[in-house]
Amino acid sequence: MPSRIGIIKRLLVGQPMHNEMLGEATLSKKIALPVFASDALSSVAYATEEILLVLSAGGVAMFHFTWWIAAAVGLLMLVVVASYRQNVHAYPSGGGDYEVATTNLGAKAGLTVASALMVDYILTVAVSVSSGVANLASAFPALNSHVVLISVLVIAVITLLNLRGVRESGAAFAVPTYCFIVSIVAMIGWGVFKMATGHPLHAESEHYQIKATGTFGGFGLIFLLLRAFASGCTALTGVEAISNGVPAFKAPKSKNAATTLALLGAIAVSMFAGVTALALAGHVHAADAADLIGVPAGQTPRTVIAQVARSVFGDASPLFYVLQFVTAIILVLAANTAFNGFPVLASILAKDGYLPRQLHTRGDRLAFSNGIMLLSGAAILLVVAFQASPTRLIQLYIVGVFVSFVCSQTGMIRHWNRKLRTETNPAARRHMIRSRAINAVGAGFTGVVLAIVLTTKFAKGAWIVVVAMPLIWLIMRGIQRHYAAVAAELAPPDDLKVTPPTNNHSIVLVSKLHLPTIRALGYASTTRPTYLEAVTVDLDPVDTETLKREWHAREITTPLTVIASPYREITSPVVDYVKRLRSEKPNDIVTVYIPEYVLGHWWEQILHNQSALRLKGRLLFQRRVVVASVPYQLHSAAAREA
Repeated sequence: MPSRIGIIKRLLVGQPMHNEMLGEATLSKKIALPVFASDALSSVAYATEEILLVLSAGGVAMFHFTWWIAAAVGLLMLVVVASYRQNVHAYPSGGGDYEVATTNLGAKAGLTVASALMVDYILTVAVSVSSGVANLASAFPALNSHVVLISVLVIAVITLLNLRGVRESGAAFAVPTYCFIVSIVAMIGWGVFKMATGHPLHAESEHYQIKATGTFGGFGLIFLLLRAFASGCTALTGVEAISNGVPAFKAPKSKNAATTLALLGAIAVSMFAGVTALALAGHVHAADAADLIGVPAGQTPRTVIAQVARSVFGDASPLFYVLQFVTAIILVLAANTAFNGFPVLASILAKDGYLPRQLHTRGDRLAFSNGIMLLSGAAILLVVAFQASPTRLIQLYIVGVFVSFVCSQTGMIRHWNRKLRTETNPAARRHMIRSRAINAVGAGFTGVVLAIVLTTKFAKGAWIVVVAMPLIWLIMRGIQRHYAAVAAELAPPDDLKVTPPTNNHSIVLVSKLHLPTIRALGYASTTRPTYLEAVTVDLDPVDTETLKREWHAREITTPLTVIASPYREITSPVVDYVKRLRSEKPNDIVTVYIPEYVLGHWWEQILHNQSALRLKGRLLFQRRVVVASVPYQLHSAAAREA
């Protein structure tokens, strides 16, 4: 009969799945786009807002720089998309940035990319869920005081779905993603139509005043603009996802993946430009709540995309709520993209020896359960620590993204250099030189952006990632060295033969003469040891004398040895006795049999077997000592298995 915990697990997670059910359907371009692009497309929901929030430090007058910054972000996205199109052709196996960096730049660079990607995946969950909940709170202001709890619950639900092994079908991804695209396009189109017909847009915040935190000019202005550009670069998050999923495409895989990347770039840049244009046309004033003057008491300012939607569709239009709902859904889907990517990356790293091996294997639902739980726990910690604030979390976000971008594109340059050394076909060489030039531009652009991000966001929170990435790198290197050292120590010499020990001295530990003891004595005798004895520790002279009388009364032939314990302790006298046996006959094996009760309830376990656990823990560190548990199932355990 299954335990209560087992029943609850099956209700939540589902029944185990056979290995034969592990399969992967290939995807067409129209389905692959929403499956892999939800993370990148969802960035449209908050990229414009992040630019405005940074520029608000200089007051409303700084908002006229938004267009230039948005144009630079859009150009950068097109460059990165073009660069990753070269990746998918050169590395169609789906290893992504980790494979590119490891193959071309070495294991240390690959590990750097891996640490960056792990941080990126964790932040993707935290940022996406927090942003989704923030958008819901914009539609339903009553939720503002519960955003942390709601965000944690959403992560828990996504975790549960992934533990069930749910791999959303293409249609499940496609419907909300295409609904989001259609909603944004409809909002942009309707907004342009209204303005063209003489109906200007008016955001609810257009009359709010912004309290500037300072006056910016010269280097101060340049630094502010660079900070705004760095924040706007959140629009690029998720662009690399397609390069990790090339094997999932229909043939020709690389061509279809590259085409999907181009579609992603065109759609994302167009939507980002449209949302930014409407935000400026509607005079959206975005700033930290403390810096906004004129906000009604008790009201939390809505997100930029919510304000744009209200100015376009009207205060009470159902389309406003539809847009907020599909925005929240696609942000959740973006988080789920990380739940697909992080466990797979962790599995690859575990296989390579850089993470605990428990992360390599799939659970009984064919999902990488341990990796899913690790990602979920880390994301929840971030959400709670940063109070589910997308703006605060985004300060940490794009450092890891651009580290992986730079390493990947640099690795691709070396990839083409290596290919060019052996390629003689003129047409192929021209193609390689063109691809190398594209990757070189990508590496240069992303390298500059990484420097900008580190410079402008370090004090705002990016230092956490700067510290976390090397720490993760060192931990993974330490794990790999540990596994390598253990493997070297366990490897047998070529000339080593299997030889039995000279003698086997067996000991059965006895506390009192009951059924578990009798079973342990019987089992130990069947192993035919060289010498067998029973050992008891004299904690109470009366109890010890009673045990001796019972021993003789039952005519047990196994000799009973009594060990003195002047300090009334069990563990140390037994360990000392075993050590003495080992020192007297160092070539012998000492086998210690410990009778144990097996009980059916967790609270019963607390009441029994504690001395046995401590003793086993000590004996396991003794060389040439074998510890064997001899279980005896009580009625509660038998009832549980019935």
